[in-house]
Amino acid sequence: MKEIDQKLAGKIERLTNKTFKFDDRIKDGWFSAVYFLKTKQIAEEILPNNHVTMQFFQKDHAVLCGTDEVIALLHTFADQPETLEIKSLKDGDRIQPYETVLTISGSYQQFGYLEGIIDGILARRTSVATNVYNVVKAARISGKQKPVIFMGDRDDHYTTQAGDGYAAFIGGSTAQATHAMNEWWGKEGMGTMPHALIQMFRGDVVAAAEAYHKVFPEDELSALVDYNNDVITDSLKVAKRFGDQLSSVRLDTSRTLVDKYFLRNHHLMGTFDPRGVNPELLFALRKALDDEGFQHVKIMVSGGFTEERIEEFEKAGVPVDMYGVGRNLLRLNIGFTGDLVLLNGSPEAKEGRKFRPNPRLETVEYYN
Repeated sequence: MKEIDQKLAGKIERLTNKTFKFDDRIKDGWFSAVYFLKTKQIAEEILPNNHVTMQFFQKDHAVLCGTDEVIALLHTFADQPETLEIKSLKDGDRIQPYETVLTISGSYQQFGYLEGIIDGILARRTSVATNVYNVVKAARISGKQKPVIFMGDRDDHYTTQAGDGYAAFIGGSTAQATHAMNEWWGKEGMGTMPHALIQMFRGDVVAAAEAYHKVFPEDELSALVDYNNDVITDSLKVAKRFGDQLSSVRLDTSRTLVDKYFLRNHHLMGTFDPRGVNPELLFALRKALDDEGFQHVKIMVSGGFTEERIEEFEKAGVPVDMYGVGRNLLRLNIGFTGDLVLLNGSPEAKEGRKFRPNPRLETVEYYN
């Protein structure tokens, strides 16, 4: 049983290193800024009896993520972690600008060298979770929650997928492109066909769909229909071939192209931007499918979708059933800061910083 299942069932409070599988070199300071390592040594030799409190915050309205990972980091690599006093919010909590999300109290040499790693974990996980949350929120403006598929595998280094997938889950995405993205929280990645499959069938979308259905007959059939830049024609071809077996079609038209539908219907041009996956194309596609009796076929869109673009589509009532989003969910626009704010029980912090207690923080019990 995955730890996430145990957590959701209330059997454990937080995920542990059994999920995160940290690099053992963290203990040696390999990923820590050198000045933290030098300060650790100075504290050990000159100020061995210091007792400090470090607090962490950021400056936006956000969805917090990364706290389980940070606590597991401390419990794995801090010296005598059972003696640290850790107070924290939880993954998924909505947080305010400058709100304290985590405090750690103990001797600096026990945990101080981990400060930069903690900042980085919280920054990346919270950025992705917040981006996904905002996109998911935009995708329900119409009153119905449209699924958001996390498709960020090609937009960052592959080693980030497990953590980003978990952060996307915390943000509200329940479908993701790779197995790795699901490693910490889910089961398997999902997806159907890329352009490469259609290319091998020389642009024959029906033949590609037939091959897919033959090899994966239990999957819901979803056809990618923009390969020939004629999405309505190809959608109808696939729908007529498969009928009720066709679950959805996906449009991923480049923002530099104008679909052939508009080239055949010049009279429609002149009042909108006809490039890429645009509302007018989707209205026309929905009408064409419905007119031919394929009301059951859903429409998925991908390619450069952002929170703002999804919001525009939803407010305009554009007939989209699912959104696939990648790069824009991985923008790292939230940064965390760790500050020492108490020294041996007394206020002591850099100018402009101070100890800010947060009654929402919960004391974290030590676990092996």
